[in-house]
Amino acid sequence: MNRRFESLVGRAVMAAFCLAVLAPFAGIVLAALHPPGALVGGLQWPEHPTLESFTRAWSTAGFGQLLGNSAVIALGVVPLALVCASLAGYAFALMEFRGRKVIFGFLLFGLALPYEAAVVPLYYDLRSLGLTDTPFALILALVGLFMPFGAFWMREQFLALPKEMTEAAAVDGAGSWTVLWRVLLPCAKPALITLGLLYFLWAWNQFLLALILIQDPAGRTAPAGLGFFVGAHNIDVPLLSAATLIVIAPVVAVYLVFQRHFIAGMLSGAVKG
Repeated sequence: MNRRFESLVGRAVMAAFCLAVLAPFAGIVLAALHPPGALVGGLQWPEHPTLESFTRAWSTAGFGQLLGNSAVIALGVVPLALVCASLAGYAFALMEFRGRKVIFGFLLFGLALPYEAAVVPLYYDLRSLGLTDTPFALILALVGLFMPFGAFWMREQFLALPKEMTEAAAVDGAGSWTVLWRVLLPCAKPALITLGLLYFLWAWNQFLLALILIQDPAGRTAPAGLGFFVGAHNIDVPLLSAATLIVIAPVVAVYLVFQRHFIAGMLSGAVKG
């Protein structure tokens, strides 16, 4: 009886959480189906559903170019950040060198440092290199800001793997590169995919750095473009809802494609940790 009651309570809690997440999203979808300029009140189904708000938001804000710019940033950040995180995680997990713990502790300090504190120094440093208003500025900045979490994540994954694997590879004559690329990374594939999805999500949703480092309207990312679009159409709820759905659609699509790998990586990290 107690187990059945606990199961019912658990399902009720999960249903409440699902409702809290889905209700606002449903409101945005229903609002976007109204014609531009229409008054929207709560979860109201439109009398004449239309996609006019989507087409007008797409053409007015130029979301084709904005989404392309965001894709360039995200696809530039993810592979470079994964390589850097894998190398750093391997070094801190399995390599012996002087000052390893001190350097790792200093790197972890970046987890507590808000990235807003680095915006001004980053801007002036990248401007002195002539990289502002280019995708490289945002890509390099995000890779650096993502490094503390990525190095910590991959270090924990490598430490959780049996030491016998690396010892056996070393006995067979495998070097450090061979051990990393052919032994450790294949075993840590779920965690690597999870980290890549997190990097994609963070890079796509980045607003402040994109706004500061790329001020050229032609180079704006989708979230930055959405911010300017909201300022110009702050009373047109259907238009703003449609624009919001356009910006978040790629993130939702990527998550739906890789959700099994994402969940597997999160559960793997939870069990090993």
